[in-house]
Amino acid sequence: MKYFLALSLMVTASLFATTASAQESGGQWQPKVEIPWNRYYTYEELLQHMQRLQQAYPNFVRFEDIGQSFEGRPMRVMILGNQETGADNEKVAMWVDGNVHGNEVQGGEAAIYLAWWLLEHYQSNERAHQLLDQRVFYILPSQNPDGRDHWLENANTPHSSRTGTTPTDNDHDGLFDEDDYDDLDGDGEILLMRKKVPLGQGTHRLDRDDPRIMVPIEGDQLGDYIILGQEGIDNDGDGRINEDGKGGYDMNRNWPSDWQPEHIQYGAGDYPFSYPETAAIGRFILAHPNIAAVQSFHNSGGMLLRGPGDEHVHYPRADIRVYDSLGEEGEMMLPFYRYLIIHKDLYNVHGGFVNWTYEGLGIFSFTNELWASEQYWGKDREHTGGWFSSNTRQQLEFNDSVTLGDLYVDWHPFHHPLYGDIEIGGFKRQHGRVAPSFMIEEMIHRNALFCARHAEEIADVHLEALKVEELGNGLYRVTVDLVNSKLMPSRSAMAAKHKIGVPDLVSLEGSNLQVLVGGTLSPRDRFHPERLQSVVRDPAHIRLERGVPGHGRSLMSWVVRGSGSFRIRYQAEKADDAELEGQLESTVPTEAPRTEESPAKKQSPR
Repeated sequence: MKYFLALSLMVTASLFATTASAQESGGQWQPKVEIPWNRYYTYEELLQHMQRLQQAYPNFVRFEDIGQSFEGRPMRVMILGNQETGADNEKVAMWVDGNVHGNEVQGGEAAIYLAWWLLEHYQSNERAHQLLDQRVFYILPSQNPDGRDHWLENANTPHSSRTGTTPTDNDHDGLFDEDDYDDLDGDGEILLMRKKVPLGQGTHRLDRDDPRIMVPIEGDQLGDYIILGQEGIDNDGDGRINEDGKGGYDMNRNWPSDWQPEHIQYGAGDYPFSYPETAAIGRFILAHPNIAAVQSFHNSGGMLLRGPGDEHVHYPRADIRVYDSLGEEGEMMLPFYRYLIIHKDLYNVHGGFVNWTYEGLGIFSFTNELWASEQYWGKDREHTGGWFSSNTRQQLEFNDSVTLGDLYVDWHPFHHPLYGDIEIGGFKRQHGRVAPSFMIEEMIHRNALFCARHAEEIADVHLEALKVEELGNGLYRVTVDLVNSKLMPSRSAMAAKHKIGVPDLVSLEGSNLQVLVGGTLSPRDRFHPERLQSVVRDPAHIRLERGVPGHGRSLMSWVVRGSGSFRIRYQAEKADDAELEGQLESTVPTEAPRTEESPAKKQSPR
């Protein structure tokens, strides 16, 4: 009885302690930095979130202002990683950005969410811990802070403010940005205008079941409405409306690879890097050859995109296998998203950002188009009239049943100075391209963690299976395997093909030895050293133009004369450096155990 009483007291005490602990922590994970992920933020608010993260995690976050936008906003990069395990330029890096198009706002939240989640889970999640210790993330939440704030703070449509805000003469009349949208009814939204006309003179009719829907007439039908476009007036008196709004170009057409002039690619600018934002980003990325992965967030359509952007550009098969593996995993992680090729499955893009970072710099790069329209209902629905047009029945069903009418403005009368009596109505800009507020966190979590998976597959090369064989007459054969446990090669096939960047370097050094021959063996020739593919010059330093393959190995071999200790060093731009030491005194073949390398990527001159 005493035993059971004692046991009962122990269980009660344990339960009390557990309950008390749960109460202290709220019974759930409590983030150190609370950020509501149910809304979209201005650029200044995004910077404030970054600042709060830096204050909470000073050993993991620092900032670098790489330039200014046209309107003077700082282009601020968050440099994320454990500073105690090495400086950022000593580690392999991933670049993450969002919002190159001003209206594609959720990329900014997704980029910062990635940093927030990794920091908040550093102590509790081994993989987050490893990523922050071994890698560095360069995070720019908005490539286009001017366009972002213009979309959030002014009247817009879901599709307007895509551009930056550098004044542009879109209608070629010698004036700049003189005929933008006009919020005629002052409700903070740019909606559609329609006008009722005599029966038979219209291009549309009202839907019989829902008069909010405009149905194009077909066959012998008679229409009594015409669509007049988005809210606006003829500000410059040229007979046209809304033809020269703020800006009017596309920064995602302003990058060097496959750049084409304006008459071929609309919005491309005068020359690559001609805008202050793209020039600042270009300078930073070119100055950081340690960037091995790129993720750029756009919206919408639910897509994981890779290049090429033009059918005449071809990607090496080995790199396509890497892209396919990551893309297929992304489809699993992101419901209703599709892994697609830009030119084949979307449209031609000349001078795109991820085209440049891969085709020009050899970096594996993805664009995620955040938010898939199927997510409104959580299943495929038959679409009527195009998902992003205001006559879509499913959109109105969602507006009516899930948001109680909050996303739609009913048609209401207005007297237009040119068209006379008209009606204004339609969907607000917060609908269609961006997720509803209650669905934002899931969207950015899934996409941010796709970035983490991408970063986890950056090449990780180790030196293994060191073997020293005595050949007689003071000669030795030294062999070692370079083993890459990750999906991505240490150099992409595109980089190897076009000799982009610096080849990987494997060196054998020792104070009392002379390297006579050095080169590589294919894995199948491991037992045929006579098939060595030797280097012609400087056999102590073997350059690997193709790097180390993903989930593969490369075999190095040298013939040396001498004695004593030696060191084999592996150095790469897009993989961690590694070292291994050995001895030449052995008279029998020896196997050296695998050693643990520092997570830091030590850079040294080639």
